[in-house]
Amino acid sequence: MKQSISRRGLLKLAGGGLGLAVGAAVLPRWRGSVLNPTLLDSASAQTTPPDLVFAGTDGWISLPDGATNTPFFPDDLAPAPFNTYIFGFRNVTSSYDPNISLGANLQIQGQKMKAQHNAPLFWTQQDVPFHLLLTNLGLALRPDLTDAHTVHWHGFRNVIPFFDGEPSTSVSVPIGRDFTYVFNSHDPGTYMYHCHVEDVEHVQMGMTGLVFVRPAQEGQNIGGFTKFVYNDGDGVTGYDREFALFLSEVWAEAHWADSHIQLPEWSDYKVDFAMINGRCWPDTIAPNSAINAAASTHSLATETDANGDLLPTPGYEHLQYQPLSSLVTCNEGERVLMRFSNLGFKQSAMTLSGIKMTVVGKDATFLRNSDGTSIIYDTHTVSINAGESADVLFTAPPYQGPNPYDTYILYNRNFTTADGQAAGTNGQMTEVRVYPSGTLGAQTLPNT
Repeated sequence: MKQSISRRGLLKLAGGGLGLAVGAAVLPRWRGSVLNPTLLDSASAQTTPPDLVFAGTDGWISLPDGATNTPFFPDDLAPAPFNTYIFGFRNVTSSYDPNISLGANLQIQGQKMKAQHNAPLFWTQQDVPFHLLLTNLGLALRPDLTDAHTVHWHGFRNVIPFFDGEPSTSVSVPIGRDFTYVFNSHDPGTYMYHCHVEDVEHVQMGMTGLVFVRPAQEGQNIGGFTKFVYNDGDGVTGYDREFALFLSEVWAEAHWADSHIQLPEWSDYKVDFAMINGRCWPDTIAPNSAINAAASTHSLATETDANGDLLPTPGYEHLQYQPLSSLVTCNEGERVLMRFSNLGFKQSAMTLSGIKMTVVGKDATFLRNSDGTSIIYDTHTVSINAGESADVLFTAPPYQGPNPYDTYILYNRNFTTADGQAAGTNGQMTEVRVYPSGTLGAQTLPNT
């Protein structure tokens, strides 16, 4: 049988890894014949209506022009107002029609080259099965790359191996195919997810996002709260407002190399841009794209146009495919939850100037010993390594005035670029805005 070798495989061969490269070229075809997603059409997991539908593809985003000194940025192939090439996911649930196959759904197929960064925020409920349907649209700018995609829920404790998304032991989704992942989350808290195919490249290119699990205790009135991070029994993890803050990075050369059919040397990795929710300061405090509240039952759904494309916010057209704000807003006296996940390759030290933070969970684990003693702790800086998450509460201080709101800075004190620039230039910095009591109405969706 004739075997074709991809551009990436060919470059690996040229680098001397002949045996490994041949194995890598053959293995996906062998795996596809044994664990082909279409073989599951009769299984109930693949016929249950999905809670969410994601599409994997590529696209363009915008990072601060002139903020880093590298010949690989901005990308000369990028269409205005964008400057950086990415791989990513899109939430295409609103375009899904169970009576039309995904391959024949023209609106979903039309989302090629319209990936977002970071990947869509979504959430599940403890002990409630959740179905996520993934389709692979391929890479429009790179038709020579035939990469499969997966959704790997990082840190998920009770995953069935078949649905894990790690490609050597579970299903990956080839171009033009689809597969439904089934998750039943028994452990509340904050996690992250990413594509696990060519995982260093696909994570760096943007196929990463934040996912969290709401506890079974949610909705009960305990300690004056009805929303909680964990099943605490006493309301110590209760909160009034929540904000998901996903930490990631961009090495400009890697993104340029993928758009220009090159292969970067990953040992040369450096951080050119550090982002919160796919944006750098000062775009971190720009508003969310318009949110479709009715469609936001499991994910913060962004409004789309008649063709299924994300609607840009007037005045922020460069953020069309970076729809999620990092601005934290609250009324004085409210308890606020910040869900941090880090899928950059560097440690972050998130500092909130002037407000004490309380860490109640790490890596989706409630900070309480088996005998019930608390190991919750207070701090002004939360260290979060690559692949880690943290659940952090703070109580908004009294409003001081005279401005409409008081401003406190949340930033990564570890971040400087290779050019020595500080966090505020092109990095992980945002604002916490505290309003007088009663100014903001009750929050119904995270990050709003």
